[in-house]
Amino acid sequence: MYEVSVDETFAAAHNLREYKGKCEDLHGHNYKVRIVLAGEELDSTGLLYDFVHLKQVIRGVIQSLDHKYLNELAPFDKLNPSAENIARHIYNETARQLRQTPNGAGVASITVWETETTAATYRP
Repeated sequence: MYEVSVDETFAAAHNLREYKGKCEDLHGHNYKVRIVLAGEELDSTGLLYDFVHLKQVIRGVIQSLDHKYLNELAPFDKLNPSAENIARHIYNETARQLRQTPNGAGVASITVWETETTAATYRP
């Protein structure tokens, strides 16, 4: 099994509904996101997936979140914008775009860091 990953960043504000603590108040993060693709086969060039294209895909997904108040955006207008739910949302969006990779590679995981020391990962 091969894996490739790309990291990107975005900044956004949010607050956690029904959270009893300071994160219930409006605050922001400089998020880091890692997308990991996995697959059994390399293409004829010897690549699982082109890093350049993978960066374009993840940038396109997180662009809609960058410098936004997440609680006002679907699905976070109803779903709490926790790091866990953000990771699943980014997974859903990237997996939808990468469904038809030439060699069957797929999104293995999305990790979202809220700080340098705290992160949440979603794997299907």
